[in-house]
Amino acid sequence: MEQPIRILIVEDNVIIADDMQSMLEEIGYEIVDNVIVYEQAEEVLKTQHVDLVLIDIILASDKTGIDLGKHIRANYDIPFIFVTSNSDRATVENAKMVKPNGYLVKPFEQQDLYTSIEIALSNFTRSDKSAAVVENEEDVPMSNTVLKDSIFVKKQHLYYRIQFSDIRFIKADNVYLEVNTVDKKFLVRSPLKDYLEKLPKNKFYRAHKSYIVNVDHIDAINSKDIMIKDTLIPISKDFKEFIISAMNS
Repeated sequence: MEQPIRILIVEDNVIIADDMQSMLEEIGYEIVDNVIVYEQAEEVLKTQHVDLVLIDIILASDKTGIDLGKHIRANYDIPFIFVTSNSDRATVENAKMVKPNGYLVKPFEQQDLYTSIEIALSNFTRSDKSAAVVENEEDVPMSNTVLKDSIFVKKQHLYYRIQFSDIRFIKADNVYLEVNTVDKKFLVRSPLKDYLEKLPKNKFYRAHKSYIVNVDHIDAINSKDIMIKDTLIPISKDFKEFIISAMNS
């Protein structure tokens, strides 16, 4: 089922933090908490579900926002964005070391904040935690998941978390994809092949040049089609043979 994106704000300037929260809530995001130091953020991450973190680099504690970024990379598979007044070369170079999913310089407008979050979520198509761990190592496969059990899908001005298990099938329609879940449809601008790479390989298959299907939702099959709920979906010869083989194994 779809859920609003849950954001943690880590900002030691209370006025700026409250302003950010108002901007985000006006757009439609859900604010998990609004904290000022590393230790508070660490506790929230440990006890609450968080989809994205906005982090000021300079915090009112010995540990900085960069330290928090390192902590997130080491322990959580979620994106984070640095929000800071500092855009000098040294700060940027230090920030780059922890591979943030965005870098927003104060002061900013609501649209700047929204755009940074949207891009960070949209580009979060693999485990950045794994990427950081294996950097500079050779021949180590990196995770290719969006999240462990779900993917972000955009609807109007928000990204919603959709459980993989809720996706029935995906249909290519010109430059868009129609993502069909158990109770809704979403339009996504993406090539079908690229989108398939974001999905679990043991559940989702390209059944036809225009369709990706979740095999767990297949209700029936004949010589040319499969049925998912009330929809007949054409299938290729290879996919038909794959399904029949799986049924007989």
